[in-house]
Amino acid sequence: MSEPDSTPAPVSPDIRQPVRWLPSLVWLIPLIAAVVGLSLLIHTLLQNGPEISVTFRTAEGLTPGKTVVRYKSVDIGRVKSVHLAQDRSHVIAVIALSNDAESFLARDTRFWVVRPRLAVSGVSGLETLLSGAYIGVDAGKSAIRVKKFNGLEVPPAITTDVSGKQFTLRAADLGSLDIGSPVYYRRMQVGQVVAYRLNPDARGISLRVFVNRPYDKLVTTDTRFWHASGVDLKLDAGGIKLNTQALATVLLGGVAFQEPDHPINAALANENAEFMLAADQAEAMKPRDELAPELAVLNFDQSVRGLSPGSPVDFRGIVIGQVRSIGIDYVREKKMFRFPVVIELYPSRIGLDVGELRNKRYARDIAETMNKRGMRAQLRTGNMLTGQLYVAFDFFPNAPAAKVNIDGPMPELATMPGGLDELQTKLGNIVARIDKIPFDDIARELRVSMASLDKTLNNADKLLVQLNGNVVPEFAAAMQDARKMLQTANSTLSSDAPLQQDTRRTLQELTRAAASLRTLTDYLERHPEALIRGKVREEAP
Repeated sequence: MSEPDSTPAPVSPDIRQPVRWLPSLVWLIPLIAAVVGLSLLIHTLLQNGPEISVTFRTAEGLTPGKTVVRYKSVDIGRVKSVHLAQDRSHVIAVIALSNDAESFLARDTRFWVVRPRLAVSGVSGLETLLSGAYIGVDAGKSAIRVKKFNGLEVPPAITTDVSGKQFTLRAADLGSLDIGSPVYYRRMQVGQVVAYRLNPDARGISLRVFVNRPYDKLVTTDTRFWHASGVDLKLDAGGIKLNTQALATVLLGGVAFQEPDHPINAALANENAEFMLAADQAEAMKPRDELAPELAVLNFDQSVRGLSPGSPVDFRGIVIGQVRSIGIDYVREKKMFRFPVVIELYPSRIGLDVGELRNKRYARDIAETMNKRGMRAQLRTGNMLTGQLYVAFDFFPNAPAAKVNIDGPMPELATMPGGLDELQTKLGNIVARIDKIPFDDIARELRVSMASLDKTLNNADKLLVQLNGNVVPEFAAAMQDARKMLQTANSTLSSDAPLQQDTRRTLQELTRAAASLRTLTDYLERHPEALIRGKVREEAP
């Protein structure tokens, strides 16, 4: 019998799983990715601002995720998506703004797509040829916040960060003006046209112009605006006048403004003040008295060719009005036509008060007094080259009597024919008198006179022949005898002729006799007794 085995039975080991407090390397990478993603999400949420929607007519230049929104060349957002509206009339661009763009939610903020454009104000958006189109922003100032905006199709002419004032101009038509057309002051650009629209009554145009600071202080309540578009060429009684503001206005048009030389009111104009836009500078600078002129009518019987509305009316060289309209009337009583010319008169220019002229009695007294003194209206030529006429008032003391009528709708003043018509009338009278001359009778009498003259000349010829045959020879003989007599006289009167020598001796004897007689006379004056006693011989001392 064997002995029991004393070897102890093997003890099974106590297997324990080790405690792992660190994650496995397999989970480390996803964990890091989650942390990075979470941080990016938080960063994105912190960077993203509000989302807005802007409507445009088309999606030209808009690319989701690429087209940025810029303000003063700084990116403030990006286009998130673009989709078509339900009525297919426009597109809606959803824009995600940055978190610091909260102020761009103002209701008057404006958005537009910046792309290459060619406008009257110049070429813009050329930088987008390389970088691509982007959305431009003009920050608003309204306190009301919105998230839906209507985008502009063209960039605004003036942004809100530009200082200055806007003014409204009323005009009959737009002319060559457009948005961006320049505004000039003394031919220097100080602003531009920013908007225009048709008036509700469709009888005119309203324009909005912006004048930059500090030039906006030049606009006062008495400032005048006028079209400076293109070339202002006038051909009137004063000749040819050419006026332009700048070369740019010839192509782009423009507006100019200025105060008159003697402004009535120099107060600064308020924002959005309204002004009238005149057709040209001459019309804009008219004095205030021309804005409410007195009307009168002049009836002319002569041709008014060369007279046009706007032609001046003057009194001895001083312009006192202008022609408003020209018409034609048929006078049944005289069975003739006459041409009524309506004129505008500015009474203040001749020292008359407008209020006093509206008194019929006062106006009638002045009109009749001037009429009696011979004041008449006359058409005169202002430019011989163009044939333009103007109306001239002057005094004609010998003018025929005429009547004036101020009781009608418009006062009717007296007229007289113009200088050329008067000259034509005188020439016509001269021609009529010449026609009355009996040229046939004069020619007949002239022929008779010429026949008598011919007979007289024939008789004269015969007389000359007779003179040549009879008188001329005798006259030649007489001339020869006269020549001989002159020769004899010359020989007699020569210095060595006997007659001359005898005459000389006789004169010498007469001289001596005269000397002796003078001696005798002197002696008798001293001794008058010698006539009785005789000459006494004087004894020597």
